[in-house]
Amino acid sequence: QWARERAEREAAERRRADEERLRIARELHDVLAHSISVINVQAGVGLALLDQDPEQARTALTTIKAAGKEALGEVRQVLDTLRAPGAAPRSPAPGLDRLAELTGQARDAGLAVTVETEGVRTALPPGADLAAFRIVQEALTNVVRHSGSRTARVLLRYAPGALELRVDDDGPATADGMTRGMTGGNGLAGMRERAAALGGTVAAGPRPDGGFRVHARLPLAAATVTGTPPGTPRQPPPGEATREAP
Repeated sequence: QWARERAEREAAERRRADEERLRIARELHDVLAHSISVINVQAGVGLALLDQDPEQARTALTTIKAAGKEALGEVRQVLDTLRAPGAAPRSPAPGLDRLAELTGQARDAGLAVTVETEGVRTALPPGADLAAFRIVQEALTNVVRHSGSRTARVLLRYAPGALELRVDDDGPATADGMTRGMTGGNGLAGMRERAAALGGTVAAGPRPDGGFRVHARLPLAAATVTGTPPGTPRQPPPGEATREAP
């Protein structure tokens, strides 16, 4: 009995370690895939315009610097949790309150994003807020990397007890995007894992009209109604300075 209980404890510890590795892998993938995609696009713009339009090239370099700084900050936060187990994060995890920032980064990468909201916005539990942000982030990153479309639409639908997310682009998929759409990828797997951890689902695939859609449903605990639409930049108090298709 003692040996059996010890084996069960060891198995439980291995499961916890595996789950933590998967969580860290998802965070690093989502942070790096998004930021490096923006950097790659802007580096191409800068090289193409370096001689003909130096000012536009300068703008591209500024975007690269900002994307790199943000990626380093988020990676450092993930690594800090490894160095100091149990320590509180130095900054809050991202959520839908940063949606405007996310769409701005997509715009810098050449992707025009529109955001629509249905239902009454509710304050999300931290886990659901992070998952929603990362799912939208990964979906937009995949449009930048794997779709010929330069526009995307994000729909947030607040239903009783659940948040639905939908990200659409009009395609067509690039050759890499078509392969990724058939086989899946780390990004799609990560989205599904994030949703499943909350008891939710993610479906992704081509639309009949040739575009691509990511649809997620995240169940929510009791939440508080708020009045600010998601994606609206925070208004500072007086005196405070003002910021896969796979």
